[in-house]
Amino acid sequence: MSQMSKITNVLLVGVGGQGTILASKILTHAALAQGYRVKMSEIHGMSQRGGSVVTQVRMGEEVHSPVIDPGEADIIIAFEQLEAYRWAHFLRPDGVLIMNNQKIVPLPVLIGAAKYPATIINDLKEKVSKFVEMPAMQLASKAGNSKSTNVVLMGTLSRYMDFPYEVWQNALDARVPAKLLEVNKIAFALGKQFGI
Repeated sequence: MSQMSKITNVLLVGVGGQGTILASKILTHAALAQGYRVKMSEIHGMSQRGGSVVTQVRMGEEVHSPVIDPGEADIIIAFEQLEAYRWAHFLRPDGVLIMNNQKIVPLPVLIGAAKYPATIINDLKEKVSKFVEMPAMQLASKAGNSKSTNVVLMGTLSRYMDFPYEVWQNALDARVPAKLLEVNKIAFALGKQFGI
């Protein structure tokens, strides 16, 4: 994101308990620190029981609505494979999809009423020109806490945002509990360096 007048749309999708909302707050904090106007909306679908959690963050010089329409997301951060698949149609043709390769099996699959799609990654590679598949949970574990997966994904996102590194670090300082800060700073750095 380089021009203030352009609105940048970031869609974060995951399931309850993955830290989607904290990740959105870190992004929002960083964008506000850069002088952008920011609108954020959250949709929780039974989030406490592993249902979908979707957060939309829009930033720019003037932002009137928090809602991202299909085909308008510049970046989608997917915390697990099925959510990436469900929301991929929201991505712009030249947009970036950053996906944690974790699978979280939803209730209909657990009870045998549905099957988890076997070809998600191949389908996404065909549909999406800028597709980053990453082992975010493993990187978080390497940093010292598997629950830092959300911050690993923020580190990867930071490569696509025109924000100085210090701005991200300040956002982590402001949003992450002090006792988890060091682990999360390592997680962020591992996400930023992934694939380079």
